[in-house]
Amino acid sequence: MKTYTNPVYPEYFADPFVWQYQGIYYAIGTGPAEAAGQVDEAHQRRVFPLLQSDDLVTWQIAGNALLRPDPALGDNFWAPEVAYEAGLFCLYYSVGHEDKNHQLRVATSSNPLGPYQDVGEPLVDPKICAFAIDPSPFRDDDGQWYLFYAQDFLDTEEGARAGTALVVDRLLNMTKLAGERRVVLRARQDWQRFLANRSMYGGIYDWHTLEGPCVRKYQDHYYCFYSGGRWETESYGVDYGVAEHVMGPYSDVGNETGPRVLRSQLGYVLGPGHNSIALGLDGQTEYMVYHAWDVEMQARRMCIDSLQWTADGPRCLGPTWTPQTLQV
Repeated sequence: MKTYTNPVYPEYFADPFVWQYQGIYYAIGTGPAEAAGQVDEAHQRRVFPLLQSDDLVTWQIAGNALLRPDPALGDNFWAPEVAYEAGLFCLYYSVGHEDKNHQLRVATSSNPLGPYQDVGEPLVDPKICAFAIDPSPFRDDDGQWYLFYAQDFLDTEEGARAGTALVVDRLLNMTKLAGERRVVLRARQDWQRFLANRSMYGGIYDWHTLEGPCVRKYQDHYYCFYSGGRWETESYGVDYGVAEHVMGPYSDVGNETGPRVLRSQLGYVLGPGHNSIALGLDGQTEYMVYHAWDVEMQARRMCIDSLQWTADGPRCLGPTWTPQTLQV
């Protein structure tokens, strides 16, 4: 029997994405320099910290992944994810200037540890979409790839709230979108509020946020996990929408009182969110990999807890802060 205690990595490691390749787990995330837009000596050439592990709970630093692209793009690098297709590792990420002018990019490498080289053009035209973040690739059973991501909306039609919300597009290949964007989910609940009276795009808005999409197909349905609310507060947590087709329509009805999958445990764990999903060593147990704040809110650190499929939908047996059994 093997046990672990969250967090599974002691340093700042937000937006954790974990994948497995040839028996090794790899993790990539937003480090403190990427989040703050710092260009220190360690990040002048490469950004995004990489970790690797043999068991999903014992992690070692493995350098930085992405060769720093054109400095004019900005110094804030957020929420990387990696997809593997036909011998090529594709790193999807956003880059921009603080909370504005963020664009989606992709970089490639023949090695999971990189270096990853940016392909030289955005996935979504920044002139059309001034703020796009959190790209998450998903491969359907037929081999077709899709990209889920978050962007801003200002309308409030049919009860939707102004703010950041989720969309999906089909990938023509691993570095080009089809331009068939569809809305996945919009914010509709009070717990998803990011900030009241927020100055954005020349107006004042009651701003709401859905971000960090992660898609899993289960029993012929598509589940789009997402994080809602303000990432710096206890209201932040993980919920989901469900659809019969990968392009939607998705519904997250039933979350009126708060996030159903992961939420804060006051006094122990705050703001758990931005998850990915990894298969455990036993080849059966699914784990949600997410970040969470300590009670002093000093750092967002990587945690894992098992994902359960119940009659009421997906639920995570977390966040936990005491020793847990790892299925091996």
